[in-house]
Amino acid sequence: MRLVRVGIIGLGLMGIRYAKYFKEGKVEGAILSAVVTSRKERMDWVKETFTNKVDIYSNLDDLITSGNVDALIIATPHYHHPAAAIQAFHAGYHVLIEKPAGVYTKQVREMNEAAANSGKVFSIMYNQRTNPLYIKLRDLIESGELGEIYRTNWIVTNWYRTQSYYDAVSWRASWATDGGGVLMNQSPHQLDLWQWTTGMMPKRIRAFCHFGKYHNIEVEDDVTVYVEYENGATGVFITSTGEAPGTNRYELSGTLGKIVIEDNKLSFWRLREPIHEFNERYKDGGFKKPECWECEVPTQGEIKDGHLEVILDWIDTIRNGTPLLSPGEEGMKGLTLANAMLLSTWTDNWVELPMDEDLFYEYLIQKIQSSDRSDRHGKTH
Repeated sequence: MRLVRVGIIGLGLMGIRYAKYFKEGKVEGAILSAVVTSRKERMDWVKETFTNKVDIYSNLDDLITSGNVDALIIATPHYHHPAAAIQAFHAGYHVLIEKPAGVYTKQVREMNEAAANSGKVFSIMYNQRTNPLYIKLRDLIESGELGEIYRTNWIVTNWYRTQSYYDAVSWRASWATDGGGVLMNQSPHQLDLWQWTTGMMPKRIRAFCHFGKYHNIEVEDDVTVYVEYENGATGVFITSTGEAPGTNRYELSGTLGKIVIEDNKLSFWRLREPIHEFNERYKDGGFKKPECWECEVPTQGEIKDGHLEVILDWIDTIRNGTPLLSPGEEGMKGLTLANAMLLSTWTDNWVELPMDEDLFYEYLIQKIQSSDRSDRHGKTH
């Protein structure tokens, strides 16, 4: 089978990283054929790095009509993802998008429909799905080792960012050009893993997002969320870019014990019998607890470069039809959680899932119109 010809849309931090993978020969089964960038310094970098072997376009339309690629990696600011992907699917190209899938679910739903109608391979850069710790956690839950989940807690506050971080790039930290803050930029991976590892989406959400709490920005930089699941389980999700030192601790309790992922380690405290059965059986009063074993759980392989692994997985699916690790359509789930958290804060109320997408979009438009960068919004779609 011939090599997959790949084009990269956007040569920012991630686009450059992906281009280097191809230059270094790390993407087996594919070559970089074209890029899209409007920045002269990026064009010059491509010419020098690839010695004029990669076509350079200043806009997506020209690349789409060139026929010089088979597949596209979209590494542009968030608002661009769905529109560019839809255009690519209509033209018959395979697509890999950067996270998040988009800014609002109405937009992403249209992208998913275009992907389904195209029959092309669609993936999203959820690189943390390649982490052996989360793969093992998902396996333990799916196999029933933890029993029925009744609580999830994730505190991920090790995203500290300085004011200069937000000031360094013009599109960051604006409703008009970025579409959100910590939920849109730093925590999409955790929002994905939260539901991917458990196989559970909340039935309702109550969130408290704080906007510009630690920085001179208009979007959220501190979030605390409480969720309820259909089976009666509850969960808490906390994230921030204003705390140092931060924490990244994911804890799940079930009828057969507790699992914690922290400091690149998975710990499993396994109950000898389900806690509800022990509760029914034990009649002697006092403070006796079920017998518990601290188990050493093996994980398969070392933590690799997840970004590269997702690209390789995507290329392998294009060439050989293997199942995708990170299907693009699943970007809707994490984005739904983020949108619902913001909507809960804006309405000061619970949000039931599936949520009111039109209501969220109405609030977002209000934020965009009052944004100090609202004039740029039209250019981001």
